Amino acid sequence: MIDLPELSAPDLAALLASRVCHDVISPVGAIRAGFELLDDMPDDPDAMALVRNSTHCAVAKLEFARVAFGSSGSASGGQIDLGTARQVAENFMKFEKADLVWNGERAYTAKGLAKLILNLILVANSSVPRGREIVVDIESLEPEPRVTITARGKPLRVPARFRAFLANEPGQDPVDAQAVQIYYTLLLAREAGLAVTLEAEAEVAVFKVAPV
Repeated sequence: MIDLPELSAPDLAALLASRVCHDVISPVGAIRAGFELLDDMPDDPDAMALVRNSTHCAVAKLEFARVAFGSSGSASGGQIDLGTARQVAENFMKFEKADLVWNGERAYTAKGLAKLILNLILVANSSVPRGREIVVDIESLEPEPRVTITARGKPLRVPARFRAFLANEPGQDPVDAQAVQIYYTLLLAREAGLAVTLEAEAEVAVFKVAPV
């Protein structure tokens, strides 16, 4: 079992809110810049394209965050349609550098597992900054969830904090807005009674989810 540092509920909420704001500030800022251009050049096609693309990006990021970090409209301990999780993941990844492949049947599953999958996609995505591909394989859901997420890209850079948490070596640095998503990912796994493992070599990182 991973021994995570203790965070109070208010601190965790504040750090996750900071993470979401960080993710959406760029496309929202681009929307504002596009409208400022349109004030000077009302018919400029490039300005319109900037507003349109940035709006789609901001919506995709917010929809992803709603499911990955939020309650997503269901009660605590409820279930989530994996089809919804897949859709928000695919929309999100359209604006990232890696292609997403999702293999597995559509089904309802525990909210914690769905959120864990989405958060592991974020970790996998950050592991391949010049990414090529992220593959999600939903191997089984009930009674023993088993999921594999494979990131392929060069250079491969699995976040050092993720490796440290997995090795039960959190270090002395506090959990900040950059590390909170990694912390939250492994907290979801712990709360769901699941183990996350990592196998990384050369240009491939394999994240596996299985019962403890």
